[in-house]
Amino acid sequence: MYVTVVPNRSSPPAVLLRESFREGAKVRTRTLANLTHWPDAKVEALKRVLRGETLVRPADRFEIERALPHGHVAAVLGTVRAVGLDRLLPRRPERLAKLALALIVARVVEPATKLATARQLSEATASHSLGALLGLGTVDEDELYRALDLLGQAQAGIERALARRHLKNGCLVLYDVTSSYLEGRCCELAQRGYSRDGRPEKPQIVFGLLCAADGCPVAIEVFAGNTADPRTLSAQIDKLKKRFGLKRVVLVGDRGMITAARIEGDLKPAGLDWITALRAPAIQALAGENGPLQLSLF
Repeated sequence: MYVTVVPNRSSPPAVLLRESFREGAKVRTRTLANLTHWPDAKVEALKRVLRGETLVRPADRFEIERALPHGHVAAVLGTVRAVGLDRLLPRRPERLAKLALALIVARVVEPATKLATARQLSEATASHSLGALLGLGTVDEDELYRALDLLGQAQAGIERALARRHLKNGCLVLYDVTSSYLEGRCCELAQRGYSRDGRPEKPQIVFGLLCAADGCPVAIEVFAGNTADPRTLSAQIDKLKKRFGLKRVVLVGDRGMITAARIEGDLKPAGLDWITALRAPAIQALAGENGPLQLSLF
């Protein structure tokens, strides 16, 4: 079946519902109904049904004004909620609490400066759906800095909760430090020191990260940029013993971190065990002619 329009010389064209059929070797056509009195929209709907299309095309009822990327935002935000990280964050003030969560997700989804992040989240300039999902509306960078202050105030409580979840007496704790150079002159901790970025002319900060044995981050601390790696160790021992209430753990660090002086001065008095690497002279002594390591066995 199909709809056809037959022109008339002196009157409006006829709109007919017809079908074709075969009679022997010939193809014939017959009219099933006269649809001339039907409104145009009704005739068009019948045509679509006969063609196997939907009655109403989406383009006839909807107009796409804006489409924001959503999948990666849903994945990260869903993971944050699945692992319960959002429940460890401050709840009040509600606006700043939402912004704190947004900062964490945005750092994974699209890392940027606070000004650029504010533009990503704001309704008018959004680059993804995160702001809309959290109902943030218009966001400015000053709000984001206040949200960072809120996170800073809550850091100790968040870290204690993570320690209860991921650490226990007798477990391995991984610790290492890194650094990042800075632009500007307003950071109290910015100092020149050993630059892992290869920018010795720039001031930097040093930060140390404590992780559980599976690599899950538990606590972080920022130090002045001229702090040597071993000097950060005592703060971590104090954190493990006093803040997290752990009596005995095995601290794992590289040989530049856990030195002989730190073992004698910090780790042994605290009753902690450790795993580290030997320095070259110690390895040479072990493998020497009178050393306990017999290379001939290998």
